[in-house]
Parts: sequence; C-alpha cells; structure tokens
Amino acid sequence: MAINLKFKSLLIVTFLSSFTSFATVNAGEGAEENNRRAPEATAEEAAISFWDLSLLKKPYINTAPAERGGAFPVGELGVDGGKKAEIVKLAKEIADGKHGLYDSLLITHKGKLLFESYYLRGRINLAHGQASATKAYTSLALGRAIQMGYLTMADLDKPLVSFLKDLDPTKFVEGAEKITLHKALTMHGGLSVSREKWEELQKNPVPLQGQGLVQTLLEHSGPITAESQTYKYGNYNPMLVMAVIDAVVPGTAQDFIKKEILDKMDITNYSWDTHISGLPQAGWKVSMISRDMLKLGNVVLNNGKWDGEQLIPANYLDKATSGLVKPTQDWMPDTYRYGYFWYQTSMAVGNKSYDATFAWGGGGQYIIVVADLDLIVTITGHDAEDTILEQVSKTILPAFVE
Repeated sequence: MAINLKFKSLLIVTFLSSFTSFATVNAGEGAEENNRRAPEATAEEAAISFWDLSLLKKPYINTAPAERGGAFPVGELGVDGGKKAEIVKLAKEIADGKHGLYDSLLITHKGKLLFESYYLRGRINLAHGQASATKAYTSLALGRAIQMGYLTMADLDKPLVSFLKDLDPTKFVEGAEKITLHKALTMHGGLSVSREKWEELQKNPVPLQGQGLVQTLLEHSGPITAESQTYKYGNYNPMLVMAVIDAVVPGTAQDFIKKEILDKMDITNYSWDTHISGLPQAGWKVSMISRDMLKLGNVVLNNGKWDGEQLIPANYLDKATSGLVKPTQDWMPDTYRYGYFWYQTSMAVGNKSYDATFAWGGGGQYIIVVADLDLIVTITGHDAEDTILEQVSKTILPAFVE
C-alpha cells in the first residue's frame, strides 16, 4: 500500500490524539436512524483538510437508503436481500471502533443500494481520499482506451516505449524494451531508480514533463533484466501506464478520463491530482464519494457495461481482475493475488468459496465485487492496520448467502 509503517504509526497517533466518543444506534432505533438525514459536509468543511474535519457526533446507519437521484435504485436490507441483524451489528461495532477507524460502509445487492453508513469523518457528499485504490481506476482508464480502439489486447504484450513516440531510445538503459503494459500493470516493470535519485530528479521538473518522465526513468534506471522484472509494488509502474494512456488517446489523459469514464457515469464530486510530470496521478491522490465508488464496482460486476454501454472490454476486465501474479510483500495475506492493479482473493462461507475482486487503498479504501452474490461493498477509512476485509468475509458475505 502507499502508506508505509512510519506513516501508519502517524495515523494512529493523529487519530487517538483527536478522538472523541460518539453514540451508536440502539436496537430499537432503526426506524429513527433510517429517517435521519445522512451527514453532509458544508462548503467550509469540504474546503479544509480531511484531518481537520470534525468527527461525527453520531454515526449514520441506514438499512433503507434514501433515493438521491443516483445510479442505483434503493431497497431495504432484509427485505430485498441480506440479513439485517448481522449487518447492523457490524455497523455498530465499526461505530464503536472495534474494527478500526472507518468512515463509510455501503452495500449494493442485485443492483439495489440496501445499506449506507457513515462514521468519524465520513460524509455522504464529501469525496474521500482513495490512496492506492486509484491504481484500479487507472486500469479502468486503460481498458476504456482499448474499448475505443486506441489500443488492442495484443498491445498489452508489446514494448511500452513503442507507444511513446517522443522518446530517444539511444539513451535508454539496456533492456528497456522488456517493459510491456502487461508487466507494468502487474508491477513487474523492473525499474531500479532509487528514492534518493528520484528526489534529486524532481528538483528539475522540466525534463519530467509528459513522456519526459519515462525518458528520465529509463536513463537513470539500472538494466531491465529477468531478475529485475519481479513483483515490486509501485515502482513507477502506474505512471508508466498513465504515460501510455496520455500518448494514445485524443487530447490529454486528464480530458479522456473525465469525458470517457467519469462524465459517462455522472461522477462529478471528485478530485484527481496532477503528477509532477503534468500527467494525471496514476497511483494515488484521487478523492471520490462512496456512492460513486459503487458505480465503478458496478462496471466490474457487469463485465464492463454501464447503462447498457460497453465501457471496458469484458476480456480486458477478465484479465485485470484475475489472479495473474502473487504479491510478495511479507505482510500480504497468502491468498491474495494481483491482476491489472486489481486484487483477487477467495472468501470462504461454510463449505463454499467466493471469488472477491477488489480495489484497495491504504488506510481502508475498498471497492469489493463478489459476482456470484451480485454484491458490491465500498468502504472508506483511515485505519493504520486496516483489517476490515476480515469482517467482509466473516460477516457481510454470509449475510448475503442464501
């Protein structure tokens, strides 16, 4: 994840130093809670730092979400699917801080929004930082470029530099042609540019603009070899992919993402920062509201379709959400696999197993898709340990297994 151990510790200290208690819903308060308006950020709150945002005095837990003109028809948990008592119990435990520091939990089942909850700094209209879940959105943008004919599936295995016409290959390190889109998307690009060297390079940002970013990296990396092309999370891979998107689509990658993905899905309440290269950030620094996260999950659930239109090729999504490689971080659960910036794992419920595909951002940003249950779960948070996925497997999935 983008959050390292030092930063994780800082998250804990920051939160504990500012924590104030808040009430949860008692067993008999369900109707009252459902009738209460979801917490909304004021214009002033939307303009301040996430860390300066006041904590909710009371969590918002709704088993019959309000219709807000969104993409999903609303339903009622327990009536249109799911076991209400189990989900509400989990929500109260989250509100009590028993599972970490989380800001929202939403659930759709069979196309209906059945559950919506906000805690701590969560607000229904406040775009929440996505951290490394952004990488999964970059993958969808590449898929959109393929759907529109700017790339093909065969291009995934071609040298990445072949799509970047402004580069000078005579200055590349040996083996630069070994980096393909497939390799970059699975974190196997193989670059070896140290943090110290990158910090030095950033002091002169002019050569880093646009495709110059890739030129610079390929001049200052060690040779690209079979030994260097092993799984290494991050390692400039997302920005390599974004550089290709920017090179092949009409106009800029920024305009393409807005027009061809976000606008089509009516995602307007978001922020997408710019990298030092001038390209859109590819691995982090995107913010989005929880209901819009569900929309992206819905595209994955429906094999790339949105509102009847094929936004992402089904065959691309099949690869993107497959367990193509095994992550090598020593803290990573052994069952996790990685596709094209999307994770995959198997979750057991009784004697059955369900494949779960998920976008994952450090601190607790998730879009979890379980196709066999027609289920999408989105979570936002700022938890250092980030263990909420255990509760998805232990509580949420069983609540929707009939």
